[in-house]
Amino acid sequence: MAKRTWLMALLAGASVLTGLGTASTPKAYAADDGGTMTISDAQFLWTCGFSPFNPSSNFLSVGLVYEPLMFVNTLQDAKVSPWLASAYQWSAGNTVLTFTLQKGVKWTDGQPFTAADVVFTFNMLKKFPALDLNTVWSALSTVTASGDDTVVFTFKSAAVPFFYYVADQVGIVAEHVWGKVKDPTTYLDGTPVGTGPYTISHCTPQDVSYARNPQYWQPGLPKIAKIEYPAFTSNPPANELLATGQAQWGGQFIPNLKAEYLSKSKDNHYWFPPVVNVAVFINQTVPLLQNVAVRQAMAFGIDRARVAMIGEYGYELPANQAGIVTPTFATWLDKAQLTKAGYAYDPKKAIAILEKAGFKRGDDGTFASPDGKPLAFTIINQSAYTDWVAALQVMAQQLKAVGIKLTIQNLAGSDYNARLFNGNFDLAYAYESGGPTPYYEFRQWLYSAGSAAIGQAASTNWERYSNKATDALIDSYAASTDPKAQYDIMSKLQNVMLQDVPLIPVTEQADWDEYSTAQFTGWPTPEDPYAQPLGGYTFPDWGVIMLHLHEK
Repeated sequence: MAKRTWLMALLAGASVLTGLGTASTPKAYAADDGGTMTISDAQFLWTCGFSPFNPSSNFLSVGLVYEPLMFVNTLQDAKVSPWLASAYQWSAGNTVLTFTLQKGVKWTDGQPFTAADVVFTFNMLKKFPALDLNTVWSALSTVTASGDDTVVFTFKSAAVPFFYYVADQVGIVAEHVWGKVKDPTTYLDGTPVGTGPYTISHCTPQDVSYARNPQYWQPGLPKIAKIEYPAFTSNPPANELLATGQAQWGGQFIPNLKAEYLSKSKDNHYWFPPVVNVAVFINQTVPLLQNVAVRQAMAFGIDRARVAMIGEYGYELPANQAGIVTPTFATWLDKAQLTKAGYAYDPKKAIAILEKAGFKRGDDGTFASPDGKPLAFTIINQSAYTDWVAALQVMAQQLKAVGIKLTIQNLAGSDYNARLFNGNFDLAYAYESGGPTPYYEFRQWLYSAGSAAIGQAASTNWERYSNKATDALIDSYAASTDPKAQYDIMSKLQNVMLQDVPLIPVTEQADWDEYSTAQFTGWPTPEDPYAQPLGGYTFPDWGVIMLHLHEK
């Protein structure tokens, strides 16, 4: 993408985070001013850790407590808005990225925020690669300060797509705090010191309480005084809290939305934009699953439309094997290639593929390999997500019909995450975080540098896919500023999904967004999609939303 496009986007987005600009004296608030927002969604019991570099907890802190340099909006064609940085500039050739920082920003302990904190944060990611969740140092060469308010990122080659990772996805931490931490890879960060609009006032395994930062550098923000984020281990009690008006913002699946939520109040609303894929992640280190015929047979044996209708009540659309989320990113889809590959639901073709590969069906209907190993796999799942539980029951029936046995393991969130990140599974039902174009989700899925050995936590690429040619495609996209070249590369990456089937997209993950306008207003809508609306999950977007909301 050309430099001019980014600059225009920045200018266009300058008003999104209201109040951004040069900081002035923060406004004082009365203790009872602004109200309390309660968020309701099914997650897991809280660990009370808030490290912005821990994939299990960073969504609780990045945007609210820790702030990034810029905000990139996935729902507005990667529109950029200022945050801790007021401006940025790419060099000719797009290898040097320079940020100018806001003035007058302070940490919640009163210390000034400077360019040295930004440099420290990124150099810590370099020193401890486990913290570098998006492998930005695979492209970076140096990060240096120029005075107190300018930071210069130098890349090894043209790296325009990395703007999103360095500007939007990294919460900046204080050098005077984190510089004293001996091992930041295990640091929980229970009492975080940030620059953001909220602080952590209280935490138990059952609830996280946020309090407004009274000295926040954006005068008059945030408007809402407190946030309560109770923990639920399944959807039903979280849904009840929303339906009874005890929570104002939800981010979970509700089976019969009209009857269980919308009918309860005229102030109840929803918006479910699709942004990434929910997929079957196929562990590439499991011998039977290393056979592409097995992976292809599963892709033909799953009726995505039926899974979406029964498991998700039709609120989520069926995905496609090419991996492009539509309609959000429809212009990136290589329709001709997808049609030619023919990944419609076709159980006869699934069976034919297995028979051609030498598999034979046993008396119980399950196929077995030529050396007698049955096609029987376990799949791990979040027990709290009742829609996923229902979806997998449908898939298990469909795969049984083509001779593949699926055993579902519904796990508590912490156990699920540990097994997912460490590769302790045959199959896993999950989704990545994606980004402002499909490239980011493909990079998370397929880039080998984002993965890890079995038993070690992988930040992405949980299925452990490794292909040098695919890595080269991903690298070449990052080095290109030519939109046509980027579309061509994405077409080739879609072909990897169609031919290699490293994972199977099943439904298009929507941002589950249920909200009430009875007390608060300023919510993102289809007419004003200023941020992804998923309550509590999507960072730093929900921090942006909290800066927009206020009492009526």
